[in-house]
Amino acid sequence: MANGASPHSDRPALPDGLVVVVKRECETCQMIAPLLRHFDATVYTQDDPEFPPDVSPIHDSDLSVSWHHEIETVPTLIRIIDGEEMERTVGWLRSDWQRITGIDTLGDELPAMRPGCGSMSVDPNLVDVLRARFGDSALKSRRIELADLDDEMEVLFERGVTDGLPVVPPTEQRVLRMLEGTTRRPDDVVAVVAPDLVEVTVEKVAINAVMAGCKPEHLPWVITALEAVCTDEFNIHGVLATTMPVGPVLICNGPGTRAIGMNSGVNVFGQGNRANSTIGRAVQLVVRNIGGGRPGEVDRAAHGNPGKVGFCFAEDEAGSPFTSLAVSRGFSADDNTVTVFAGEGPRVIVDQLARDPNHLANTFAACLRTAHHPKLVIGFDCVLVVGPEHGHVFAEAGWDRDRLLSELHARLQIPGADLVRGAADMAEGVPDWLAGETLGKFRPDGLLLAYAGGGAGLFSAMIGGWANGSTGSRPVTRRVVP
Repeated sequence: MANGASPHSDRPALPDGLVVVVKRECETCQMIAPLLRHFDATVYTQDDPEFPPDVSPIHDSDLSVSWHHEIETVPTLIRIIDGEEMERTVGWLRSDWQRITGIDTLGDELPAMRPGCGSMSVDPNLVDVLRARFGDSALKSRRIELADLDDEMEVLFERGVTDGLPVVPPTEQRVLRMLEGTTRRPDDVVAVVAPDLVEVTVEKVAINAVMAGCKPEHLPWVITALEAVCTDEFNIHGVLATTMPVGPVLICNGPGTRAIGMNSGVNVFGQGNRANSTIGRAVQLVVRNIGGGRPGEVDRAAHGNPGKVGFCFAEDEAGSPFTSLAVSRGFSADDNTVTVFAGEGPRVIVDQLARDPNHLANTFAACLRTAHHPKLVIGFDCVLVVGPEHGHVFAEAGWDRDRLLSELHARLQIPGADLVRGAADMAEGVPDWLAGETLGKFRPDGLLLAYAGGGAGLFSAMIGGWANGSTGSRPVTRRVVP
């Protein structure tokens, strides 16, 4: 969305001779202003068109000269010969000014050196607008011009590019700022997004990341998550098309989660953390806006879940008694990773009394057995998110990740006679021919373990998955690349 952005301008040429760039609000510029009467120079002023007096300054009102000629500090003195810059000095350094002007006594009464001030063209409040206006933008997306009376938010709602909540208008300057968060080129293809099988570029991801409310440092995580969900293993097309309430759940690991301020503690699945909320949301917006995965169309969820707006959280690796999810999946603790899981909303596991790991494992197993249906086994994966107070119980007993998972799988071996259709007076279940078998609730690697949540509260959580394996979805972990 261009929203009235000006087209990129050609680089304005500087005249031969001496050129000086100043602004009134700079004390060093005020100090050297009287010297400008002692030599011929073209003077550009950034702010006050009347400053400096008596030298007929040119007002660089749109900062095009300052931007194109990379003026970072004022005052700047430049010598131009045949249209080419020969030399420049910034701030006030008497020896440089005397050499460049050829006046040996210039400024003898002034201090030998005084630093300048920041140019208005590098002002953080202006730089993104100037980059969009004058920069050599590589953006290829179509610009949408809005009338003065158009409401940006309402236009985006009308165009159907929101998830039902307001989005940030993706102006060119915001998109360019977002792209500063990655080393990838704007036209690099990130993935082919189902269901429409459209190639999505870094630029398109950045546009949706802006709309989601991301910061530039979030962009690599969004890109990585998209790469992961657009694999055959994760099968985003199937995740969309199923009538089950699942969507991509993003579990983030590595020191980068702390660097960008992700939440792994209190209210870890809830509102209030920008990184968690916007990274997950950006992934969903790309799937919707680029891939065509819209509710009521390809997205056929019977009920859905609030996490389909965006479900992303970090694991609390620093406080965990277990190795992290990423390490268990073959990555280093120093790697920044995203694991994507096709999951429903989280369900709490309550056990306020257990202080013995066996008692607590029994509670976990009883709750996990109910995932989707207590008589449906093997076909669904699950993420168990252990809370800190429950984690302490296992830590004090010396149970590591492998021990806890082994104990849970052992407790989740269920006689087929209890699972067949009609058992417990429930029609749902497995075929009768499995009555003599013992069946695991989850496949051997179908129960994932993560550690997160607030330090107070004897709670953990479970996130049920969709159909697993080659006919459904498998968790995918990818390393985050800047």
